[in-house]
Amino acid sequence: MNKISWLIIFILRTNIIFSNEFNKNSKIYVAGHTGLVGSTIVKKLLDNGFKNIITYTSNQLDLRNQEMVERFFESEKPEYVFLAAAKVGGIKANIEKPADFIYDNLMISTNIIHAAYKHKVKKLLFLGSSCIYPKNYTEPIKESYLLSGPLEPTNEFYSIAKIAGLKLCEAYNKQHGTKFIACMPTNIYGPGDNFDINNCHVLSALINKFVNAKNNNLESVTVWGTGSAYREFLGAEDLADACLFLMQNYQDNEIINVGRGEDISIKDLAYKIKNLVGFKGEIIFDTTKPDGMKRKLLDVSKINNLGWKAQINLDEGLKKTIDWYIKNQENKK
Repeated sequence: MNKISWLIIFILRTNIIFSNEFNKNSKIYVAGHTGLVGSTIVKKLLDNGFKNIITYTSNQLDLRNQEMVERFFESEKPEYVFLAAAKVGGIKANIEKPADFIYDNLMISTNIIHAAYKHKVKKLLFLGSSCIYPKNYTEPIKESYLLSGPLEPTNEFYSIAKIAGLKLCEAYNKQHGTKFIACMPTNIYGPGDNFDINNCHVLSALINKFVNAKNNNLESVTVWGTGSAYREFLGAEDLADACLFLMQNYQDNEIINVGRGEDISIKDLAYKIKNLVGFKGEIIFDTTKPDGMKRKLLDVSKINNLGWKAQINLDEGLKKTIDWYIKNQENKK
């Protein structure tokens, strides 16, 4: 793509020129707005002049309850839906609570997607996860690789629920002519993430461990696995930007990957976070613990060719996230 084409795309995106159909007066429901992804989508919408945004907490609306979801869609009548609600967690949580991960995520997806069809939602964006792909690919993972091999056992139940959600979107589109699209983000991080050591993902767990170790003058930090696995990380603000872009520009029934197109080993990530935090002790890799998938790098050529590309580099994003976490911890004292 030449410089003129990129300039046109930049002007269109920075001025937030949307079609008459999806515009700043549209009634938009963001499911999962208290989570990292959902809250960042809400912020992105507000920053760009969208005011008619519907949000409900889990105490107000249990998305696992079909009757409650049905009543919500009947009364609120959203025109557009960002389905960012999900039960999420790292390897430890997935291993310990497989029933919770498959049940909660199946119910959330099924209830919202079916209600969106019944109440004639104009467009829905379902957010999946890169863990839906088979475990054995080491090259960048294309969308076409879905269901071409066995899943990673450590998050199999969560993955199956997410695959069911994206297939629901595909099925409703084929049978009922709906406009339900599905994107598969890579690992997401950023300020506001979940840092609970028992229920968070690898990047936030490492930040928690290194900050805690520095504050308590510990001699070492233990990291699960060998450190040889590779992971790709995308800032939550980039994902929110991609979600708005896809809601406006993407109509295909096929899933689409969202990522940076670059990955890093867990070992290198651990040392990078250690240095940014300023921890001076040792890193111990616990090789009795699982690594998970050896590599999970997405092929993002499809979304890049549409005109969207991630902007936040990992060093910048890590520093911002670490600073937020440290400040947040200090405010709790």
